[in-house]
Amino acid sequence: MGQRARKRRRDGTAARATPREASRTAPADDGLARGYARSRERDAAIRAKLTPLAPGERPLALKVSAALALVIAIANVVVMAAGWEVDGQRPVAGGIAFAVVMLAAAAGLWQRRYWAVLGFEALLGISMLFAFLALLRAGNAAAVALCLAVIAVSGPLFWGLIRVMARIQVPRRSGVG
Repeated sequence: MGQRARKRRRDGTAARATPREASRTAPADDGLARGYARSRERDAAIRAKLTPLAPGERPLALKVSAALALVIAIANVVVMAAGWEVDGQRPVAGGIAFAVVMLAAAAGLWQRRYWAVLGFEALLGISMLFAFLALLRAGNAAAVALCLAVIAVSGPLFWGLIRVMARIQVPRRSGVG
């Protein structure tokens, strides 16, 4: 209960709830506690089923993400070499920096590094958000198709990498693998 919802005595201490007020809040609190307990049980059961990635194991989402990061890096360098301009300028330094980040992400994903998976998931999430917002303002069919393509590629990869991140974090058990 929030501080404002509690009645205050003249000495500044909180007054106890009346039996009538307590009966109104008890069932809701009890149901909430049961809901949290069920959620914790379900989470524990899911964690118990997770197995760490085997040496050399790369799930499909990880392979596709590494390939996508590599393709983005190469495409960025090719577009810069072709002389592509953004708002009348050639952002060479920014383009090279982004290509290096994508190459590092591709290498980290391939090596199953947690930081790389987490960072690539952040980029996928940001891409989905911007694609959705751009979809709201799309002016033609090509723009709509591009936004939907970004969402269609980013969404499943984002979802697939969540489980990969969990499996990367799972500690090795003595009786497993």
